[in-house]
Amino acid sequence: MFIITATAGDRRDGCLIGFATQASIHPPRFLVCLSVKNATFRTALEATHLGVHLVPDEQFQLAELFGGETGDDVDKFERCEWEVGPGGVPLLPECPTRCSGRILERHSLGDHVGFLLEPIAVWAANEESLDIKNAAQIDPGHEP
Repeated sequence: MFIITATAGDRRDGCLIGFATQASIHPPRFLVCLSVKNATFRTALEATHLGVHLVPDEQFQLAELFGGETGDDVDKFERCEWEVGPGGVPLLPECPTRCSGRILERHSLGDHVGFLLEPIAVWAANEESLDIKNAAQIDPGHEP
């Protein structure tokens, strides 16, 4: 599971996603898919960069915040530690494996849009990450 963060103008948003993958080795590319119903999606449409955070297994409460609340109602960043990263994207220090990626392309994929990213800064740690089975108990912050 990943937490995606975005900023555009004075808005910042973030959400929990399950659809993400490496898309190329040379050049390095990563694809993240955001639901069109998500507040983070609307911010990402205007963003130049996205933050991608692999959620550590022990950070379930952070996954619950970003997956169980909607940015339409709550400023999630008031409820967690964060810092401004490369490209102005909000980064979550509690997720030590993360990257800031420049948005290269956006592709409609049905009820999700794929954002193709060029990683510009990457931090990696050796840790167990939250999986889809454990995240399934989080009630979505918006209708699927």
